[in-house]
Amino acid sequence: MSRAGTEKPPIAVLKARPDAEETLNLILSRLDDMKAEETVTIDLRGKSSMTDYMVVTSGRVNRHVGAIAENVAKGLKESGLDAPHVEGFPNCDWVLIDSGDVIVHVFRPEVREFYNLEKMWASDQPAKKKAR
Repeated sequence: MSRAGTEKPPIAVLKARPDAEETLNLILSRLDDMKAEETVTIDLRGKSSMTDYMVVTSGRVNRHVGAIAENVAKGLKESGLDAPHVEGFPNCDWVLIDSGDVIVHVFRPEVREFYNLEKMWASDQPAKKKAR
């Protein structure tokens, strides 16, 4: 039996922040679950000091883009990332999710074709395209 006031508070268990590879794998898994299309991963290590990887993917329509982005953001939060920065939810033509180590761009196909980020960032290396 313990005396009143002498009990130690419970030790908080902190989740370790996932590294870039773990974050990338989580994101790719979530994209696959949500049936994202034409997912491309671009390795930016050594090319950019802002992030390690960029993922570019598409949803069929605005609603699909929003659902994909929401699912990825939820997964990142559950994995221990504080609050990934998300932009573009009002229109869902292009939603950007910045987790720090990995930046995700979820586009409608027409918008993705217009901006063509893969060409700009992967000009000197072949982009890894996930077969669908």
